[in-house]
Amino acid sequence: MEQVISADRVEWVPVFTGLSVRQFRKLVRIVAGRGGEQTGTGRRWSLPLADRVLLIAVYYRTNLTVRQVALLFGVSKSAAHRVVDHLAPLLALAPVTRRYGPDTVLIVDGTLVPTHDRKVTAPSKNYRYSVNMQVVIDANTRLVVAVGRPVPGNHNDCTAYRDSGVERSCRGASVMADGGYFGNRQVIMPYRRPRDGGELLAWQVELNTIHKKVRARVEHAFAHMKWWNILRNCRRKRDGVHHATRGIALMRNLAMTG
Repeated sequence: MEQVISADRVEWVPVFTGLSVRQFRKLVRIVAGRGGEQTGTGRRWSLPLADRVLLIAVYYRTNLTVRQVALLFGVSKSAAHRVVDHLAPLLALAPVTRRYGPDTVLIVDGTLVPTHDRKVTAPSKNYRYSVNMQVVIDANTRLVVAVGRPVPGNHNDCTAYRDSGVERSCRGASVMADGGYFGNRQVIMPYRRPRDGGELLAWQVELNTIHKKVRARVEHAFAHMKWWNILRNCRRKRDGVHHATRGIALMRNLAMTG
């Protein structure tokens, strides 16, 4: 099969990845540093590392089937599957290893990702089988700092925050969230109206307005991440949606910082 897309044709990189050529080359270096380059003996990859990274970036960006992506790169469907399975864990946001101080402000929120694997999904408020993906960003830099493991889409954010593991990733920091995280005492949420039906005080209304403006940054992050269309309908099984979300988080961070 003739290869249509190649990393050597740099004009295709921004179109199919959402990254500049410099950002894409940095992504390739990250993957290489994590063991993406083939070493030792054994069956050799038919594509060089840059093309394999481009393949998975195209797969995430376009959400074409693996068969369709394979045709674009001139490889078989099974070879494309192996590339995705091998590189997905390497092309992903690194887990949080630092402990934050209280001066660090993080923002957490969940988004529903429709996913075909019924073993990890549940019918949710978007009337589709989805997973709840918890994402944490830095309020100052707006970069994604953590992505939780997927939980069924019928779990509310309060439960997903704990079960996905992002609660541990945020340990020590000041964490902002919407009212859906009621019950997580360490999370800063907007004031609710009193149960007796009274009105909020003026200073509470003012703080809620500030809170809403700052918290909107995580919504902007979700909008940016969903430019990679696999988050609109993920066909990957098992850990596929987790690897895809972390990979997109890494590419978004690169797109923002260069």
